[in-house]
Amino acid sequence: MTLSAHNLTMARRLANVSLALEPGTITAICGPNGAGKSTLLEALAGLIAPDLGHVRLAETMLAAMTPRERARAIGYLPQRAEIAWDVPVRSLVELGRMPYGDARAEPVEAALAALDLAAFAERRAQALSGGETARVLLARVLAGEPRWILADEPLAALDLAHQLALLAHLRRAADEGAKNRTGVVLVLHDLALAMNHADRAVVLHDGRVVADGPCEDALATEVIDRVWGVPARWLGEPGQKALVVG
Repeated sequence: MTLSAHNLTMARRLANVSLALEPGTITAICGPNGAGKSTLLEALAGLIAPDLGHVRLAETMLAAMTPRERARAIGYLPQRAEIAWDVPVRSLVELGRMPYGDARAEPVEAALAALDLAAFAERRAQALSGGETARVLLARVLAGEPRWILADEPLAALDLAHQLALLAHLRRAADEGAKNRTGVVLVLHDLALAMNHADRAVVLHDGRVVADGPCEDALATEVIDRVWGVPARWLGEPGQKALVVG
């Protein structure tokens, strides 16, 4: 089930952005601060309407779907998510089932396990650290079993071990997407993580797509130099590359 954007334009934020996102892949949206990354992700989630253009899920206009239909199809994690209620972690993750009107145990337990949260299930949510909170909020998204997982900087508050564990889980979700039509889109500032774990990178600059394709091409050193304004070089083998700048 392809998620596609067509000529998205928003004043001072996006300029004629078009792309088609395919299930079975991890797409990294990259770019400098203010490039339009979060705006694009919000538009893909149907949370904001563009001035021009539209978003489709397969052949269905996203704007024509009900909020419940969109919530079942697209799981969205914002960059600055907060927990408003001091409830047990399990109860918070169960909120991911709201679009279905149930609290099925299997997807909730799977989400808790995927984010290494089973031991925290009965802990009060507001007693968690920043990294634990980030994992709980992503678990809530996963519990909804969406077709598309859209996450804005989901790794920023995580330590290295949990970053790698989460990326491994998202990799499995994307690999299974060839069968169950699941796709993953991540806004990432860490270009090495994008290079090593994404299938495709979309680079934004001043609200425009300036590079789009396999990470080896879209995140090539000449692109980094032109967009971020820093000289850079890649070291290492595919899947284990490090970026050296300066």
